[in-house]
Amino acid sequence: MSVEKSDPQPSGPALVRAVLDAARSNPKQRVATQKVRRRRGGYSGPGADARDPQAFGTMIARLVDERGWQKPAAEGTLFGAWARIVGPDIAAKCRPVVLRDGELTVEAVSTAWATQLRLFTKMLLAKIARELGDQVVTRIRVHGPAAPSWRKGRLVVQGRGPRDTYG
Repeated sequence: MSVEKSDPQPSGPALVRAVLDAARSNPKQRVATQKVRRRRGGYSGPGADARDPQAFGTMIARLVDERGWQKPAAEGTLFGAWARIVGPDIAAKCRPVVLRDGELTVEAVSTAWATQLRLFTKMLLAKIARELGDQVVTRIRVHGPAAPSWRKGRLVVQGRGPRDTYG
């Protein structure tokens, strides 16, 4: 799969696809740069060897550094660790929706909480910068919950729409 040409900087699932396509396209990058030294009998000795098992976190950190994926990894961390970064009270009342060009869009559960979160944007920016770095999120846009849609299906009737539906 390839990323569409119209989207200059993919995000979300398109970013993941682009990263996987890049990793699959160059198999030489996947091979470890260290040469494995063979010993008689094919077994390693008591010292450290390139074939020894490595900690998963160490391997991922090295892969992120080698490929320059620090910013996409920080963006993924923002969505995955939202409750830890902003705190459980705020996380219960809002969720991150999209992060594009440093602007984070947050959706609140009510318009009152959206207003409250707009007052907390500087504090939220400081918490995110402390956890992930200064340039991951530069601006926060907060909006309330989406209004319900009365449109059900592909056919639409012209006119004012439903009235007197609440009694």
